[in-house]
Amino acid sequence: MNRPVPSDSAPSMPVSTPVAAIEGLSVRPLTDADIDAWVTEERMACPHALHAWTPENYRSSLRAGYWTRALCQADDVAGGAAGGASGERVVAACVAMDGVDEIHLLNIAVARGWQGRGLARELLQMLYERCHQRHAEALWLEVRPSNARARTLYQREGFVDIGVRRDYYPAQEGREDALVMRREIKLEAAHALD
Repeated sequence: MNRPVPSDSAPSMPVSTPVAAIEGLSVRPLTDADIDAWVTEERMACPHALHAWTPENYRSSLRAGYWTRALCQADDVAGGAAGGASGERVVAACVAMDGVDEIHLLNIAVARGWQGRGLARELLQMLYERCHQRHAEALWLEVRPSNARARTLYQREGFVDIGVRRDYYPAQEGREDALVMRREIKLEAAHALD
């Protein structure tokens, strides 16, 4: 059973850390100041605005203490288009909920102009590290069957189909099912006994 456990990763003032794999980007927790600009970016990146998270989805996740990460471009590089108070433009974001021995990926999104550059894979790598830190043996997610690009990434990353949640997502015409996927996380032998 997936029971939420508050995350300890949301400091009051975010600390930006350079992302080694993505030149010119930094990583930090998502903040409330980022949300409105980021939701606009996410809506433009989705095939339909209904596929994007709402500002309230993000705000409730922050209030619950869920683990978040934002990949950010510095304001001077972004041409002054920064949306957050930190002077950085969020170009990719991830939200996950800690469980007792598992983590549930709730959302991962990449701005349209940044897609195809490995940002989603970079965020997944950070999430795998989170799994190791929390001794989580599995990472769960739901994905739209129509999101072939995400499904392909998840399959390449070792996720397998577990089941279907009927009428899970809002869609342009009614509802869309969700494919439930799971990736086993190999923990160190010493961690497995903790």
